[in-house]
Amino acid sequence: MSRTVGTWPGSAAKLARTQQALARCQRGSERRRAVVQRVAAIHRKVRNQRTDQAHKVALDLVRTADVIAREYLAIGNMTRSAAGTIQKPGRNVAAKSGLNRSVLDAGWGVFFEILTHKAESAGRTVIAVEPRNTSRTCSQWGHREAGNRDKEVFRCLSCGYLAHADTNAAANIAVRAGLALRVAQAA
Repeated sequence: MSRTVGTWPGSAAKLARTQQALARCQRGSERRRAVVQRVAAIHRKVRNQRTDQAHKVALDLVRTADVIAREYLAIGNMTRSAAGTIQKPGRNVAAKSGLNRSVLDAGWGVFFEILTHKAESAGRTVIAVEPRNTSRTCSQWGHREAGNRDKEVFRCLSCGYLAHADTNAAANIAVRAGLALRVAQAA
């Protein structure tokens, strides 16, 4: 089952239209109050959709796996502003704001909380793995080099191993999770 967590496109478009209507309303008017309530209702619906999707994906993972390994993601750091200061203005601010919006829209933090809770209640294990260099390290021989990854393709410069970059990173995360699980069981 392949699901993603995030806003449904219809709700995002509806929210944008309603917020535009809100911007055209006169402050303090009765119509503005009604539109504000519509915007709030759409935000509630989006939040409920995101939470529902997170529950479904988490339940699917908990039902199919005894040990779930995931990257430890510092979401707050990932979504920090790129605006900079007047003395040192940021670079690629528009691209960064779009990335921030998609990261926050995906609701990773909520998903990880729900996943952890469901896994604990089902007696499953969730391991958060340090993501540093998982996409630059060869999952076959462990060779790490920045040139190994080129966008979506992973090609080891040492052994020639070729794979999708995310598949290679997932294999590295699984190995690290297995090592962490062995260390935890040995202790």
